Amino acid sequence: MSLKTKKTKDVTIKNVPTTTSSDRELVISRIIDAPRERVFKAWTDPEFLKQWFAPLPYTTPVAELDVRPGGANLIIMRDPAGNEFPNRGVYLEVIKNERLVITDAYTKEWKPSEKPFMTVIAKFENEGGKTKYAARVLHWTVADREAHEEMGFHQGWGQCADQLAALVTKR
Repeated sequence: MSLKTKKTKDVTIKNVPTTTSSDRELVISRIIDAPRERVFKAWTDPEFLKQWFAPLPYTTPVAELDVRPGGANLIIMRDPAGNEFPNRGVYLEVIKNERLVITDAYTKEWKPSEKPFMTVIAKFENEGGKTKYAARVLHWTVADREAHEEMGFHQGWGQCADQLAALVTKR
């Protein structure tokens, strides 16, 4: 399988083939030309996360992040018409510069959510000064995974990964 390369504004983004190991997961991955510390920070610093987290023309006006195991987050995405989509979750695992595990099964203070949908495992691996980045999204049911795929997972999460790469590779 060949890798696709996309060049935009002096930023090279190499698309890494996506793989899945179950019928409930979706994966997006990239090689990002930036150190993993910078990529991790873009996931954990609210001001950086707001700049890339929603696929344009959507925006992320709110990012409240308590990045620690058991810490809650609130991320609100806004569409061009002004409709807001709040997303709450809890960090299950935080390994600085290596891994984040976040679920929407709980909201703040371990309160169960009304409808759990997914758990995100974001990995940041050093690859010669670059970052091998992967976001693995595990869904509660096959129907949830199918719905997420139909909502445009690959295009939306792919665009966000490109926006993330563009942000962290700025000189």
